[in-house]
Amino acid sequence: MIQLLFLVLVAEASVVAVLLFKTPLRKLAVLGIDRLKRGRRAPVAVKTVAGVVLALLASTLYSMAEISGRATDPDSGSGLTPTDQVLFSRHLLEASLMGYSLFLVLVIDRLHQYIRDLRAFKKNLEAVSKHNKMLEEAKHGISEETKKYQEDIATLNKEMKKLKLQVQEKTEEVHVAEDKALAIQKQSEGLLIEYDRLLEDNQHLRIQLQSIDLKLSSSS
Repeated sequence: MIQLLFLVLVAEASVVAVLLFKTPLRKLAVLGIDRLKRGRRAPVAVKTVAGVVLALLASTLYSMAEISGRATDPDSGSGLTPTDQVLFSRHLLEASLMGYSLFLVLVIDRLHQYIRDLRAFKKNLEAVSKHNKMLEEAKHGISEETKKYQEDIATLNKEMKKLKLQVQEKTEEVHVAEDKALAIQKQSEGLLIEYDRLLEDNQHLRIQLQSIDLKLSSSS
């Protein structure tokens, strides 16, 4: 299961990286996410997957709580056994991966929404600019409606300023999301290193358990 979670985490991090940089792949990624969100069965599928992940996360946390409970139980002896330590480390890694996976899904959703909003604002700004230019050209040829055009231009200029401010705010939000995504990528690299270390610890604990079993077998 850990390998599957790592594959999902790498796939999600790749989608985040594609959305962060303006390349032809970003357009394809945005179109794919649009179709995924607008499909008839998409909400049901997303809710089902999210429910399964949350159920697995709850089960993992419950297993960790059980192991911790055995460690604090006075009737269980002194601390955790090597097997419990291995199981606890494995459950901890699985819970961390599932948590990061859910967080990356939220980051992908927010980045997708920011990109769509930014494109809509840019289109509106271009439309307002064209309308403003047409009004300015018409103003020189029609003297009777000069005042009306000037009022329209003033209103459009206010709308343009408002749209520019909104574009700047959305751009700043995208930059913040990019910084968060880069930090998540660095954390993912740290998790890979931690996973390798846990595998080595697991191997050492297995060897110790085999040695203890051999000693017990020989003494009996």
